Amino acid sequence: MAGLEGVEEPRQQGQATAARWVPSDEDERTHPALEEFGSPADAEVRLPSRPESAGTARRLTQCVVQRQWGLSPQVSEFAVLLVSELVGNAVRHTGARVFGLRILRRRGWIRIEVRDPSRGLPCLMPVDVLDVSGRGLFLVDKLSDRWGVDLLPRGKTTWFEMRVVDRDR
Repeated sequence: MAGLEGVEEPRQQGQATAARWVPSDEDERTHPALEEFGSPADAEVRLPSRPESAGTARRLTQCVVQRQWGLSPQVSEFAVLLVSELVGNAVRHTGARVFGLRILRRRGWIRIEVRDPSRGLPCLMPVDVLDVSGRGLFLVDKLSDRWGVDLLPRGKTTWFEMRVVDRDR
């Protein structure tokens, strides 16, 4: 069932049984990434500026947002998509050797940051239906509640924030 990889369906044995989480192939790639880079919820993780790092950033984000914090699958899906877009921009447009990923949470909000050494500002461009690229910031603008760029003495942090429903933590 799409989107439910890693969830075992409950057995029907006359009484209700909760779904039990079992590792999927994606989870088997997440664990080594957490061991190698650490959790972006604990401290900024530095990832190599290569296209395959987008996959690592997606796995780390999903692990924090959905598994660690228990937020909804939709929040996780949007966060994973948007972090992929920010990482893609950092890899494609900055010439950096590494970039930083940080995921923060405060009551009612999550914030995801991608830091790189370039001071070049991202630009939100108009998007046409037939465009095959250039949609990254458009998606960030449409799916996040707010986003922006903080200039640093040596580089910038591009970030987005999403409202979340806090459950008992």
